[in-house]
Amino acid sequence: MDMEPILNVKQLTMNFGGLRALDNVDLDVHQGEIVALIGPNGAGKTTFFNCITGIYDPSGGDVLISAPKKGKTQRINGLKPNRVTEKGLARTFQNIRLFHNMTVLENVMIGCHCRMKAGILGAVFRGVSTRREEKAVVQKSYSILEKIGLEKYVNDFAKNLPYGAQRRLEIARAMATDPFMLLLDEPAAGMNPHETQDLDALIIRIRENEGISILLIEHDMKLVMSLSDRIFVMDYGKKIAQGTPAEIRKNPAVIKAYLGEEIDA
Repeated sequence: MDMEPILNVKQLTMNFGGLRALDNVDLDVHQGEIVALIGPNGAGKTTFFNCITGIYDPSGGDVLISAPKKGKTQRINGLKPNRVTEKGLARTFQNIRLFHNMTVLENVMIGCHCRMKAGILGAVFRGVSTRREEKAVVQKSYSILEKIGLEKYVNDFAKNLPYGAQRRLEIARAMATDPFMLLLDEPAAGMNPHETQDLDALIIRIRENEGISILLIEHDMKLVMSLSDRIFVMDYGKKIAQGTPAEIRKNPAVIKAYLGEEIDA
């Protein structure tokens, strides 16, 4: 691809004491792509996400972003997670992290917080501009729930949603931050085949209708092969392969290190 990537990770390294969890990993994502990061358990995939999103400060390397339409490349190493979100990267987690005793709508509204202008004084005195902004947040949040297919649960507590709907709610909350890229950490984990099929269609809609690029960690190989434009493969903290689904399916290093056999997709 000729265009500059919107995410460009170079030589990313992460050490935990004497353990090297990431060893000079390169990865890039271009505008409009769906890119998968795969590998066996313990390969370093979630550590990679944690370094990109500010949970860990990497030991070495560069994490560069170039937000679409802004044209300025920025290095985001070491930024706090809320600052990374403000820059346009939003993520979900392998273990669902919702506010279970808040409604579905309230969960999405929380995602809008990083884009709100009202400060502490606005929240206390609730002037006209603050009330106008709060109304806009409610409308925006409901619109996102419609796009995700969760509007029928709008006033339900998050803890009462079916499992697949909870997964989609976490994606909705991430979308509320107005990201240019979503990082999805095992979004299909625990889903039944019908829920996984719905997730596949949802991710495609997010890319096509919202213009949001996707980087996902996933173990469901059928989903990965169906969705991905490109795939990066990790093993023991190192990138061992990258390519299209067709290339990865036939890569001997991938078959040996991770799949054990050719993928049935």
